[in-house]
Amino acid sequence: MGSIFGTIFRVTTFGESHGPALGCVIDGCPAGLVLSPGDITADMQRRRPGYSPHASKRREADEVEILSGVLDGITTGAPIAMMVRNQDHNPAEYTEIARTFRPGHADYSYFAKYGLLDTGGGRASGRETAARVAAGAVAKKILREFGITVAAHVSSIGRRAEDLEDCIACGDSIGSEVMCKINGLKAGVGAPVFDKLSADLAKAVHSIGGVKGVEFGTGFAAATMRASKNNDAFVADGGGKISKTTNNAGGILGGISDGDEIYFRVAFKPPPSIAMAQQTVNADGKNTQIAIKGRHDPVLAPRACVVVEAMAACVVVDHIFRSLSDRMESVKLAYSLYSQ
Repeated sequence: MGSIFGTIFRVTTFGESHGPALGCVIDGCPAGLVLSPGDITADMQRRRPGYSPHASKRREADEVEILSGVLDGITTGAPIAMMVRNQDHNPAEYTEIARTFRPGHADYSYFAKYGLLDTGGGRASGRETAARVAAGAVAKKILREFGITVAAHVSSIGRRAEDLEDCIACGDSIGSEVMCKINGLKAGVGAPVFDKLSADLAKAVHSIGGVKGVEFGTGFAAATMRASKNNDAFVADGGGKISKTTNNAGGILGGISDGDEIYFRVAFKPPPSIAMAQQTVNADGKNTQIAIKGRHDPVLAPRACVVVEAMAACVVVDHIFRSLSDRMESVKLAYSLYSQ
C-alpha cells in the first residue's frame, strides 16, 4: 500500500484514524543516539488535535511509546518501533455516511482500488501523519548532531486574514500555505537525475494528505523570469569559501545542496470535510447529498507545519547517509571509525 519511505533511513507507518493505534518503524537509525519519548513529545503536541479553536475537536494526548530499538535512552541500531494509541476515536460519527463518497476525500478512489470504504478515511485520514511526526522527531534529533535545523511556518491562509473566521462561521474551510526552511546542510548532499534532493523532498511532501503543490526557491515565478535575474551569482571570499549573492535556487542546484538555505513552499487545499450540503454519489451508485458533521479542521497549515518538517527531516537524513558512500575517502573514513 505504499507505506514504506526512504532508502537507508527507512520509515514504515501503520494504523488507521479509527483503529486502536498508529505507529512507525524506523530502520537505519545509527546506534548511540540519545533518544527518549521526551524528544518526540514537543513535535507531537504541535500536531495533535483538540487544543486550538482552528483545529479538529478530537481530543488525543498523542503520547508516544517507544517499543524497541532504544536501551537505557540510547539507540541500539535495531529497528525503532513507536506507537501512538487512539483514545478519542468515534467510528459512530461516520455511520450515516459510511457508504457515501465524500467530495474532496479519497473515498471514491480507495473504493475503486480496494472495493471497500474504511471508517473516517482509514489510511487516507490526516491522523496518519501522527506516525510521520514521531519518525520525523527522530530524524531531527539526528540532524541536530550535524548542526542542521528544519523549521516550517504558516505563510498564508486564504487571501485575507479574516477569511478563516468567515469559513468557520458558515461551515466551510479554506486553503493555506506552509514555508519550510532547512539550514546548516553543507554543499554536496543529494544526487543527480532521478534521486535529486529536491525530487525526493517534493515526493515526501506531496505524500502528505491535502498537498496540492510544492515549489523551491523562486518556484513557478521562474517561468516568467530571465536567467539574468534568476541566476544566483557565485562569489569567493579568498579563503576557499564559495557562496551565492542571492538564493533564487532555494539551496539546491542539479538536485544537490549548494550550501545555502534550502527553502520551499507547500500549498494545502481546503480540508474537504465541511458542514455545507454537497452533491455526491453513494457506493450503490445513487445520487445524494451530504453535509459532513463531526470534528474536522477548517484549515490544514497550522497543524501541518510539523508534518512538513518531519518529512523533510527524514529525506535529509536519508540523503546524508546515502552521500557517505559517494566518495572513496568518506567510505575509508567511515570504515576506519567502525573498525576501531
